[in-house]
Amino acid sequence: MSTPIRLGTRRSALARAQSGHVAAALEQVSGRPVELVPIVSEGDTNRASLSEIGGMGIFATRLREALLAGECDFLVHSLKDLPTAIPDGLVIAATPPREDARDVAITRGGTPLNELRPGSSVGTGSPRRIAQVRRRAPGAEVVDIRGNVDSRLARVESGELDAVILAAAGLSRLGSETQLRREELGLAEWPTAPGQGALAVETRVDAPAELREALARLDDRDTRIAVTVERGVLEGLDAGCQAPMAAHAVVAGDSVRVRTVVYAPDGGRRIGLDVTEDLNGGYIHLNGSGNGADAADGADPMHTAREIGLSVARRLLEQGAADLVSREHS
Repeated sequence: MSTPIRLGTRRSALARAQSGHVAAALEQVSGRPVELVPIVSEGDTNRASLSEIGGMGIFATRLREALLAGECDFLVHSLKDLPTAIPDGLVIAATPPREDARDVAITRGGTPLNELRPGSSVGTGSPRRIAQVRRRAPGAEVVDIRGNVDSRLARVESGELDAVILAAAGLSRLGSETQLRREELGLAEWPTAPGQGALAVETRVDAPAELREALARLDDRDTRIAVTVERGVLEGLDAGCQAPMAAHAVVAGDSVRVRTVVYAPDGGRRIGLDVTEDLNGGYIHLNGSGNGADAADGADPMHTAREIGLSVARRLLEQGAADLVSREHS
């Protein structure tokens, strides 16, 4: 029997579900078994607010240490939780097809967020979601929460919270069943975090060619281009994955459209751009107009995608985004 490929994963139900989906796909393309190797990160044991203990990157740090130490052969991350800087010796080998990138609001009775009564409690630990809730439901009280999906749903079921904001992709991957009501929050009005709904499959640069080639077969080109644009915006803002900003890109043929917004923490102000760019080179078009700078060399679509994101970030900064994005989120 072939030697199993070891997949390092956090112990949470969502992490194991995500890893399980990728493991099954890799087994199919490689013909080798994949075993999950549970790894405990600081984010799993420290219950303090994420903004206090270093943001979402804390979940990736221990996993990456294990990968570099040879405790496992590859990792599966939620891409929205992954810092834009990739450590030396590691590479994102694949980005599988993206799931639903939207957020959803979960309530007991189905009351839309903008109709919640004053004083209603809405749970989320994301600065971006906090700002968006304060814009959509200015009378609501935002409660900083941690915990897995089931524990968050339970706090709504019990009446402790009136609503929670969750990622649609996480609910889908877990197959969570609940009698609670869900409101899908449209990406045009409620854009989500760079990389939301997508996974990153990471391995070592010196991994066996056979493994690298098998992982590459899991890659989805349009997903990789879209998330590369989004993460380019995040990188250009130099704000970190816990910043109150959103970016969502969609690839259509040889062009990509990215909508991005930077929020003041209290939700009172925002700066946004809607950009469409030709992946083969050309000009950036803002809201359909042709005033813009030359795009990067289109020979490498991933290089072009990153340059598009960086260009969008520069434009946001020129419009005052630096005043909204605190460097404490970096």
